[in-house]
Amino acid sequence: MNDVRLAVDADNHLGETPVWCDIAQVLWWVNCEHPAELHRWDPATDERRHWAMSQRIGGFVLAAEGRLLLALADGVYDFDPANGALILRARSPLPGHVPLHECRCDRQGRFWVGSFDQHFPADRNARGGCWFRLDGDLLTPVIEGISVANALAFSPDGRTIYLSDSPTRRVDAYDLDPATGAISGARPFLSLGQGEGFVDGATVDAQGAYWLANVSAGALRRYLPDGTLDRIIPLPFSNPTKPCFGGADLGTLFVTSTKMAMPTNISASAENGGVYALVPGEIGISEPRVHG
Repeated sequence: MNDVRLAVDADNHLGETPVWCDIAQVLWWVNCEHPAELHRWDPATDERRHWAMSQRIGGFVLAAEGRLLLALADGVYDFDPANGALILRARSPLPGHVPLHECRCDRQGRFWVGSFDQHFPADRNARGGCWFRLDGDLLTPVIEGISVANALAFSPDGRTIYLSDSPTRRVDAYDLDPATGAISGARPFLSLGQGEGFVDGATVDAQGAYWLANVSAGALRRYLPDGTLDRIIPLPFSNPTKPCFGGADLGTLFVTSTKMAMPTNISASAENGGVYALVPGEIGISEPRVHG
């Protein structure tokens, strides 16, 4: 248990958003840029495919009938991997230097997406990003003044949403109304100290514990629902970006990584850029599909 293996030698510049499809039993993820690509891997056959994107891809969620909903830099797009059809659903209202980024569906199938201000970190005060909720074909601002949106996850009962602005090294929890998608009751959930790396992507397991990719610190952190740090799993690479549960029993934790150098590890190690796997002893929850 906790033995970490290289599942896919992806050589990604910025691997992100691993998502396990419980129907097809395949793993999807993205290389956000250089080049922008959507990836799929079938563990049973070791077959890999990828789709090139014409602009930066921040993430995606599963949709009906094998389709996906993508967060590209300038908007949210419906995508059909079978024929490559890409159809704009909602245009981002943000300027070009603030691309869409982190995204996920809540337990009711609502699509949430954050963005990041590319003027950060050169401008430490750059906070042009925003968290959005997709309502029909409109992106509704939920939280504004964000530098780098990250760590989006939902509790198993769908009544808590976790959000972060990565430079703060903090993840906040909010109450989420399952019926309306309204959020309230912001409170700190976890904080990282100096020398403990940065907040990146996250997921939750069936017990409601929150798993955080501790980028630049080379670790996964598991937090109990009350915010207590339960466990730190060291990784053989420095820059994990996001975990997801997958496999037939949802008992395997897949972790993407980036070759980008982080502030605390100026030269990223050669082990970064792959997709890794481990069996942590907990099981996950199938990712919901977007409604509509």
